[in-house]
Amino acid sequence: MPPSTTALSDIENAKRNAARAAVAEHFDPAARYVGIGSGSTIVYVVEAIQALNDPRIANINFIPTGYQSRQVILKAHLKDLKFDSLPPSTLIDVAFDGADEIDDSLNCIKGGGACLYQEKLVATQAKKFICVADHRKLQPRLLTFWKYIPIEVEPLATHTVMKEILALGATSAVLREGHMMKAGPIRTDQDNFIIDASFQPLLLPVDVQKSGSLHPIQKGMEGKGKAGVWEVRELAREIKAIEGVLSVGLFVGRMGNRRSRGGAGEGWAEACYCVFWDGGWECYC
Repeated sequence: MPPSTTALSDIENAKRNAARAAVAEHFDPAARYVGIGSGSTIVYVVEAIQALNDPRIANINFIPTGYQSRQVILKAHLKDLKFDSLPPSTLIDVAFDGADEIDDSLNCIKGGGACLYQEKLVATQAKKFICVADHRKLQPRLLTFWKYIPIEVEPLATHTVMKEILALGATSAVLREGHMMKAGPIRTDQDNFIIDASFQPLLLPVDVQKSGSLHPIQKGMEGKGKAGVWEVRELAREIKAIEGVLSVGLFVGRMGNRRSRGGAGEGWAEACYCVFWDGGWECYC
């Protein structure tokens, strides 16, 4: 059943409280660069930053992940800075964003809003990545509740990329259309297309270690697409290697700059602040 009006109000309060907690624990007013993603929960993150009323915030450069997040930054009268204007070798102190799905190791699927490339640029350049999302997004394995992986592709390569994705064992690969069919495919901020690819739920390394009893994966093929079953990091690498693919909406492993700094855990996010229908929230680290 859909939540009542009261429940919806509770959810918004929970989003606000989770965002406040995320900011209180991970935002430093003395930071120089802060990444800001998109989505309804991130609006509350920016609100929580404003509410600190710390004059040092005026000196922070906020790095948006796309058009929508830039509008949130500007509306809050914060200073925005495009990613390509970061000084060379500069790291973003922290990046806040949402996710379409998060697994037990805090790997994420992102790109439902078609901003995955810029989201990944910002996240990989950040010292830490903090996710704020509602409880439905937290699932044991990716592709449990959220059923597809967004993949940003160069338009000329669309059909060849779809063929290669299906060859990897995808159950479907669909070009994402706009709200009106006559308007054609959705275009990203980079003027590319999005392919939404469905696979069976993605394994974690722990699953592969026990695969003999749990999954139809033959020895020597653990997590590498046998019977259409993939370990999450292996699939991310395979899709990214296809000619014409710009970015894959799998945010997995201790990737990017955080790897050299010994990031927390084995997943992408350092922490996930999860909002529940009853108005509560919880932090998963």
